[in-house]
Amino acid sequence: HIGYVIQQIGLFPNMTVAQNICVVPRLLKYDKARCDQIVKEMLPMVNMEQYADKYPSELSGGQQQRIGVLRALAASPPIVLMDEPFGALDPQTREALQDEVKNLQQRLGKTIIFVTHDMDEAIKLADRICIIQEGHIVQCDTPERILKAPANQYVTDFIGANRLWANPEYIRARDIMRRRPITISRGRTVLQALQIMRQSGVASLL
Repeated sequence: HIGYVIQQIGLFPNMTVAQNICVVPRLLKYDKARCDQIVKEMLPMVNMEQYADKYPSELSGGQQQRIGVLRALAASPPIVLMDEPFGALDPQTREALQDEVKNLQQRLGKTIIFVTHDMDEAIKLADRICIIQEGHIVQCDTPERILKAPANQYVTDFIGANRLWANPEYIRARDIMRRRPITISRGRTVLQALQIMRQSGVASLL
């Protein structure tokens, strides 16, 4: 009752796409009509309707991994574990599959535990990120909190010093605005303003 997607995909080479998808439903004693309906409903989710009777050897790596994801979801488990599922794929295919998994998760409402060493992947996909150091949880938080308030130096080093700036959707005005701007009243002279600017290390005047 837990869906499982592995990095090596692990499709059975002697089974068609449809048969691979229905491995778990068949173990759960679903009848043929119900299995056929599952295949019919799931393949359009990854735009592979025409591949039901193909064998894994006839598919690309990305297509095989899509079927691996569908197989994990076929019996509608409450939890799906994805263990570095896209690690062996090229960057373009990997990015496309990340988008598809995110869309599937939002559409089906399943809890997905996604194991990855790729921080960009974690930030893109996760609602919450759990960072583990030597078997212990050091921070479990939202992507925004992980980026802005790392719990310790290990987390800081893991995410990278400038990671926040690579994810501008998490940057708020308060993150870059001056908390205590240097000011001058409008009755003072320009020379006085320049002197205050020099003393305070301010390079622009508003």
